[in-house]
Amino acid sequence: MKKFLFLFAFVLLHSSFVSKEKTWVAIGDSITYLNEHPDETGNRISKGYMTRVVEDLPQFRYINKGFNGWTAVKIATDWDKLNIPVADIYTVFLGTNDWWGSKSLGTFSDYQGNTGPGTVNGAFRVILDHLKKLNPQAKLVLITPMQRVDFVYINNFKNNAYGSYKEKNGQKLEQFADAIKAIAQFENIPCVDLYHKKGMDHAQLVRFKYLKDPNSGKYKKFSYPDFVDVPFNPAIDEYPYPVKASKLTYDGLHPSDKGYVLIADELKKIFKSW
Repeated sequence: MKKFLFLFAFVLLHSSFVSKEKTWVAIGDSITYLNEHPDETGNRISKGYMTRVVEDLPQFRYINKGFNGWTAVKIATDWDKLNIPVADIYTVFLGTNDWWGSKSLGTFSDYQGNTGPGTVNGAFRVILDHLKKLNPQAKLVLITPMQRVDFVYINNFKNNAYGSYKEKNGQKLEQFADAIKAIAQFENIPCVDLYHKKGMDHAQLVRFKYLKDPNSGKYKKFSYPDFVDVPFNPAIDEYPYPVKASKLTYDGLHPSDKGYVLIADELKKIFKSW
């Protein structure tokens, strides 16, 4: 009997120290989506930020709700089609496609006034309200967009975009990051500010861009910001980011393994307290 009671007490004590599994839903764009699709990066990455988090914090189980090319505005508009499940934690990592797609940022009053998904501020209110309805006790984390340099899609060179070193239709990517930070502060929830994170500035995103020198016509490695005004012809030029060009991104926009490590490390700091 004593042996049974001792065993029962041991099991009870042990179970009290075993962390309960927590479900984490990661909502985002292609930076999130690619976690399960390294083949779509030309295998330039091995795993994304979610996998890296749960490898070190196995009490968390993630569900990937990343959508290639999607904006906060589209996610808010099409929410009912996305089948976002009930979870213990939600991260929202959006904004870079809203900026490039020239979605109206709006103002903080759009968030406060719940004006709908016509602006990015309003779209974030829609998204967060939906998450709170799914689980009022859920932990929420917002992640700002990273800075970006000239993006060229590895599988289609014609899909390219200039970096956040200049405005797109009168809006700066930094304004989108600042808006997300303001929302997180208002809601008193954690924010991973990748845009302003030390060591993630434009100069750290790629080692070089491989382009034809306009003067000599020969290919040359241009570092940032020297490559900003050097033309790239997607119809005839080589891919401007060979493997050795990778630094924090492999294509000017999407994180490399090194970039994903930095994102995962920021999330682990927050998740460890949960």
